[in-house]
Amino acid sequence: MSFEIQELRDIIRVIVLLSLSKESLVEKIQLKHQVDKYCAGYACVEMRDVEETLKEMSAEGLLTDEDGKIKLADRGLTLGVEWQNLLLKKEPILEIVAGLTDGSITGLVVILSAFLAGLSIGAATFAAILSLTAVAITNFSSFLLGGKTEDIADLITLKTLMDYSLSDIPDKSERDKSLRLLKQLFILLHKRIGRSNLYAALISGTTTFLAGIIPIVAYLMLPKPLGIILSLGIVSLTVGVFLVRYRSKRTNVHWGITLAETVVIISIGVIASLILGHL
Repeated sequence: MSFEIQELRDIIRVIVLLSLSKESLVEKIQLKHQVDKYCAGYACVEMRDVEETLKEMSAEGLLTDEDGKIKLADRGLTLGVEWQNLLLKKEPILEIVAGLTDGSITGLVVILSAFLAGLSIGAATFAAILSLTAVAITNFSSFLLGGKTEDIADLITLKTLMDYSLSDIPDKSERDKSLRLLKQLFILLHKRIGRSNLYAALISGTTTFLAGIIPIVAYLMLPKPLGIILSLGIVSLTVGVFLVRYRSKRTNVHWGITLAETVVIISIGVIASLILGHL
């Protein structure tokens, strides 16, 4: 179960893993058509290449072959997810962390500012909507534009490394087929990256707005001091349970270290915002 791309069958393996989902049960000829789609109409891969790849994947426990019906096994599903995360950035850790962090900081700043300044409900509501909308739109545009640029740069780097590895194939015919198939694969991945960036931007913007608006609504709707106590509790719950737990799980870092880092970062952001806001 390798991540290396050194020959034609390795590229076909990646296409199969990207094409099949958990419920997929397809025939070999359908997989051949899927590979042909990546060839952009050029007859660059033969059926025997696909069959040999499927035999290797079956021997490695990546898929099952029952009467010509192909389905990914658990190991194949795991590897497929890893390839999707690598090529399509489908693991939304950065956008969720950014949304929860920015939304929590913005919500805390609005709540504490309104409480310390004694703002009316109308003024606090206006400040909350304005602040959260600005931060959410900023995160949305950052992930949509900046993320797309970064992901394309990563794709170019990956393709360069794979091209370099495939250039060592001694057989010229197979080398040419491999390089042509890899080129078409990355052309289609480039198109799918655009959709992934849009989803990431939507996730980040929505998470930012929700992480900030929920405690603010609690503060504005409930009487004092219950409102501020509950709103700060919601922020603490968001940071302590969702943000810290998510970061700790996805980065494999102990939750205590993640909690300390998160508290320090949010505290600095809130204090700096309050100081600048009262200058």
